[in-house]
Amino acid sequence: MVKNELMRSNTKILLAILVISLQFNYFANAEENLSWFKGNTHTHSLWSDGNDFPEMIAKYYKDNGYHFLVLSDHNILSRGEKWMTIESVEKRRRTLGVPTMKKYLSTFGEEWVEIRGEENKKQVRLKALNEIRPLFEKEKNFIFIQGEEITNGFNGSPVHTNGINLMELIKPKKGNSLRETMRNNIIAVQEQAARLKKPMFAHINHPNFGWSITAEDIAHVLEEKFFEVYNGHPSINHMGNAQRPGDEKIWDIANTIRLSKLDALPLFGIASDDSHHYHGGDSKPGRGWIMVNSSTLNEDTIVNSINAGNFYATSGVHFKHLHRNQQNRILEFEIKAEDGIKYVTKITGTKKGEENDPRKIGKVLASFEGAKVKYQLSENDWYFRATVHSSKNHPNPSFKGQMEKAWTQPVWTSSN
Repeated sequence: MVKNELMRSNTKILLAILVISLQFNYFANAEENLSWFKGNTHTHSLWSDGNDFPEMIAKYYKDNGYHFLVLSDHNILSRGEKWMTIESVEKRRRTLGVPTMKKYLSTFGEEWVEIRGEENKKQVRLKALNEIRPLFEKEKNFIFIQGEEITNGFNGSPVHTNGINLMELIKPKKGNSLRETMRNNIIAVQEQAARLKKPMFAHINHPNFGWSITAEDIAHVLEEKFFEVYNGHPSINHMGNAQRPGDEKIWDIANTIRLSKLDALPLFGIASDDSHHYHGGDSKPGRGWIMVNSSTLNEDTIVNSINAGNFYATSGVHFKHLHRNQQNRILEFEIKAEDGIKYVTKITGTKKGEENDPRKIGKVLASFEGAKVKYQLSENDWYFRATVHSSKNHPNPSFKGQMEKAWTQPVWTSSN
């Protein structure tokens, strides 16, 4: 029995490594003719614990310049038939003002909205993803990518993983430890991708939510390639506290461990909304997103570009040009600067020989003022990444004093 379990575990790990290897090398010969596409990978609707209809949510994102959206409800795909009482819909609206149903009807009309039941027990049908796709995708400038927040936990610690570009629902996978629980759910996404021959990826969500997942945990789950360096929900402890590092420091610790001790690939950072509330409330849309450099606006192409690291995370700062050359270990970019706004770019990394000193992990290696930045990895550095700090206040902050930022993906060296 133990031998069989070990064989199954090894098979899963080999499959995961194969998928990761293929995805990292996908853009080895990428075309130069690429465009930037704006998207959010973490969104909730009435299909789980959000408080608006998926069509209303999609309209917000499309109207605000997004090119793609992942509806990532908890342990469910928006397919099949689902009815909800109108009373329950309205109870989720946390603020006074225009009722949810009134907004819905005025936007999409009585012919679209399906209602059944008696006056005091009326229900409304939630439209499935395949029904709302044609409304938003017909102009070819916006797409949905199907997703799920695989919502799990271990001994009371939340373990939430977003599966992106899924074709089938993934039931949460248990494990005998926190790390095994993380690993099993990520592998489930990778196995589905391999079986259906469709590009997919998984990202670990809000590690500080419930103070559940440490940097060391993320570092040692080698199947994981992505985590949320910024999540717009105000209750996920983005900044950390006196005992636990914030999400950016978690990124640096995990990547230092992977590169210096595990001879493994680093993590890529994602920014997302984790939006739940669209009538006021705490978890609002439009706080963080990713910009993906891709040849076409197609779900598989976008996902392949993300898997290859051809994207950056942002809460408001954008680039005119961004060139990240892992082969030559160079990062060069120009910020799309706004008048009257100051920009400071901090190059953060860990030097070789300093990986065991917590004070020197993820320290500032260089700092630049202005719109143009060029930096090359030193032979003495394990990795570096750039964070652009803007003097512009975030218009929709998730924490006090939040300014707009952007985060590039790391440039690194191996231990060999």
